[in-house]
Amino acid sequence: MSKNNTYILAIESSCDDTAAAVLYNDKTLANVVAGQAVHEQYGGVVPELASRAHQQNIVPVVHEALRKANVKKEQLNAVAFTSGPGLMGSLLVGTSFAKSLAMGLNIPLIDVNHMQAHILAHFIDEEGFDKPQFPFLAMTISGGHTQIVRVDSYFEMTVLGQTLDDAVGEAFDKSAKILGLPYPGGPLIDKYAQLGNPKAYKFTKPKVGDLDFSFSGLKTAVLYFYQREIAADPDFVEKNRNDICASIQYTIVNILMDKLKKAVKQTGITQVAIGGGVSANSGIRKALKDAEGKYGWKTFVPKFEYTTDNAAMIGIVGYLKYTQNELEATEYANTQVMAQSRLKL
Repeated sequence: MSKNNTYILAIESSCDDTAAAVLYNDKTLANVVAGQAVHEQYGGVVPELASRAHQQNIVPVVHEALRKANVKKEQLNAVAFTSGPGLMGSLLVGTSFAKSLAMGLNIPLIDVNHMQAHILAHFIDEEGFDKPQFPFLAMTISGGHTQIVRVDSYFEMTVLGQTLDDAVGEAFDKSAKILGLPYPGGPLIDKYAQLGNPKAYKFTKPKVGDLDFSFSGLKTAVLYFYQREIAADPDFVEKNRNDICASIQYTIVNILMDKLKKAVKQTGITQVAIGGGVSANSGIRKALKDAEGKYGWKTFVPKFEYTTDNAAMIGIVGYLKYTQNELEATEYANTQVMAQSRLKL
């Protein structure tokens, strides 16, 4: 794949983060993210409020990305954007802006699958971070998604297993909410877990077929556990918060690793990459590192800023698609492309 001097502006608006990035070939020049604190008081993302916030944020975020990159919009070669999956109202804001900008500048418009972007974030050129070799296994874990994917090339991916109900990030956040922790609670469970005994309390692991996941039962188990213990001692959570969080995290990490070990065994592929916001979790990172020594895996964890929703990961897919299209003379997206709340990999 040849490299031209390519500037890609990327836009990500699939959930509650408005993000814009500028890439020069496969290097990130700027990666700007505006979060939305408005959802904290509701204990989760409110779709209508998210789309309104995106409308407020998208122009200043794109402006700041171009300023940080020291790139003028006239230098851009293409605009890449998240077309799905995600919240429809949020996606529409980014999609509409990207279409308008590409049309105004008369440059290609490139639609990007959010899940593909989490996987290909590993190919952003970052010093100190290796890139996986094909084929490899990718485990994408976030607030809305849990998947194990076989990756044979940039654009050849096969989903081997996925959640049948809730995503792993939701299991973390809802468990935290049950324990009275503020939203988003996943990082707080990780924080307290590092101070507790992971085997203090036992939570059963769901029994689902082959490489698929299920987390709804675990959330229910945590709720019943909480109700039972609080009835006996109203101060139970306060007294045992670290151990409870450590036990919940230990169970979730084991669920993920059991499936990953099974996928490695079935495919014979020992290169394993993770992505998505939950890949920032210290327990998961440690389990992966341990697997390197124990099973001979080669594991890949992206730079922290590329784990949560961001536009740089959209930009790298945009760059790879742009380069492929230039070589193969295939068509880009057009202004008729639609945002899709459900979009398969």
